[in-house]
Amino acid sequence: MDVKEKHIASSGCAKDHRNTNEGDGGFSFHLIKKDGNSKARLGKIITPHGEINTPVFMPVGTQGTVKSLIPEMIEGQGVEIVLSNTYHLYLRPGHELIRNLGGLHKFMNWKHPILTDSGGFQIFSLGELRQIRDEGVTFQSHIDGSRRFISPEICIEIQEALGSDIMMCLDECIPYPSEYGYAKRSLDLTLRWAKRCGNVHKNKDQALFGIVQGGTYNDLRRIAVEEIINIGFDGYALGGLSVGEPKEIMREITESTTPLLPEDKPRYLMGVGTPEDIIESVSHGIDMFDCVMPTRNARNGMLFTNHGKIAIKNARYRDDDSPLDSKCDCYTCQNYSRAYLRHLFVAGEIVALILNTIHNVRFFMKLMEEIRCAINNNSFNTFIKEARK
Repeated sequence: MDVKEKHIASSGCAKDHRNTNEGDGGFSFHLIKKDGNSKARLGKIITPHGEINTPVFMPVGTQGTVKSLIPEMIEGQGVEIVLSNTYHLYLRPGHELIRNLGGLHKFMNWKHPILTDSGGFQIFSLGELRQIRDEGVTFQSHIDGSRRFISPEICIEIQEALGSDIMMCLDECIPYPSEYGYAKRSLDLTLRWAKRCGNVHKNKDQALFGIVQGGTYNDLRRIAVEEIINIGFDGYALGGLSVGEPKEIMREITESTTPLLPEDKPRYLMGVGTPEDIIESVSHGIDMFDCVMPTRNARNGMLFTNHGKIAIKNARYRDDDSPLDSKCDCYTCQNYSRAYLRHLFVAGEIVALILNTIHNVRFFMKLMEEIRCAINNNSFNTFIKEARK
């Protein structure tokens, strides 16, 4: 599906209810309805720190912050949950320090839900700086070169200390391409690690998600789903995608694997986040997404609009007094011209990164609002057709 970075204006759909107060404790998922003409789902996740309307996109706050934005700015774009990273917070400033200072929510002044990923992808990206064994992973810190070790048990200990609302099991993420034998051995290791994570998971107010691996092999993905479900988790994620494989393979694996996951649990596609991939994956029943794309692109001057991407540094915008996106309701588009945004970016002003990030994050939040509206109206297939134009 060749979907441009555009989407239709929302109409006839009530605004999502946003719970700005902390919840009463516990985690649950409620499937509200399915689109009448696709597998797209509308749901709600309940956590101790509030509700999350699904399908949802989670901006990435790797180090305990969504880069360039303070919490009030993040909240102002309609963000209901952010993602932080176990690996990075373990190395700096350390999970015990964060625990002693009241947990990650207090530490970063974010009152809404947080998901922490296990650090498996970051460890995978270290390449030769890591050694994987059944006990866990020994690796060199990218910060100071010190030798560190993470096991499934330590991974859960770190995340429980952080106090995130949703934790992820430690898994091994393999590169593309990988031979079948390696993918099978890696999956077996991930499944053993998942059982160990489940065995030491103590705080039931913190949900724990299992991760489906298996590379690009459908039979391994089916085995992974069966085994992960047998262990039993609060939600299920598709991992090991968007790691260099052709887009058509990523979409085929998502389409074939998602229907195997339990209907009454959240379904999370890890690290996938272009607008077209989000729309395509929602049509197969995915509920949760994350990606660095909106924030990273903003810092590089690449901005999403209803008319396609804009490289704001281009000379064509030097005297353009129109808003970045006339259909966008964000602070940036309501107050500043393309000419001013270009000036700030070319001049290297810090506020350029702030205004760009506000817009890109709001673009993604508005996309998710419109997706939920279309599902609610049983018009998701029409939404897809409009987005393709």
